[in-house]
Amino acid sequence: MPSRKGSDLPGASPRGQAARAGRTVLAALLATAWLPGCGGNGADPTEAPRAEMVERQIAARGVKDARVLAAMRRLPRHRFVPPAEAAHAYEDRTLPIGSGQTISKPYIVAFMTEQLQLTGREKVLEIGTGSGYQTAVLAALAAEVYTIEIRPELAASAEKLLKELGVRNVHVRAADGYHGWAEAAPFDAILVTAAPERVPPPLLDQLAVGGRMVIPVGGFYQELKVIERTRQGLTERSVLPVRFVPFTGEAERHGAEPEPAP
Repeated sequence: MPSRKGSDLPGASPRGQAARAGRTVLAALLATAWLPGCGGNGADPTEAPRAEMVERQIAARGVKDARVLAAMRRLPRHRFVPPAEAAHAYEDRTLPIGSGQTISKPYIVAFMTEQLQLTGREKVLEIGTGSGYQTAVLAALAAEVYTIEIRPELAASAEKLLKELGVRNVHVRAADGYHGWAEAAPFDAILVTAAPERVPPPLLDQLAVGGRMVIPVGGFYQELKVIERTRQGLTERSVLPVRFVPFTGEAERHGAEPEPAP
């Protein structure tokens, strides 16, 4: 986790003390929050923090897709992080989810999703299920989502939570995502949430004509790339410098191989 700044330390400024008090109140609310899909009839105390997250951290920074913004206003991000981190769920920060992995910042989730330009009819492949939060965003915007997580414990917990929240258009697989999901291909959109040194060729092969892939690529220095397949071939552009966890598994072996000669 990021180190705490001085303003977050005990005895700091009144502004920092107010922020801590606000997080304490939010934590108390989250302990009894209405949970979508669980039959609650009361008001949702996380609605206001979610709306503020979307307006200040996402829309204000240039994300314009109304469907993406609406999905992130609805989804309870606090359900996708450990209870100890729930009070920070609507801040623009990465949070640990166990197994050495993190949940991405809300802005990055929104930005990457917007790059896919989903209309609601697509079949989407996600590599790196993690907590399932990005998966849930995709499921709200596409017809069907296939998601792969290399860590079985994360795949199992994400699948369980998605079912609890009533998400029914998601297929979860515990496997190395390097080879994608060939039997369900081609995909109209592919989103990757871990960074390989090079784009895995099997994922390119599974991208449909007219489809888009959003993927972070690189080692210490990473670029978020948007790759499109047209009838003439593939186009690629970098849209944002990013920092993601490494793409583990077979991608590590391929990343160590020398570049093929042109």
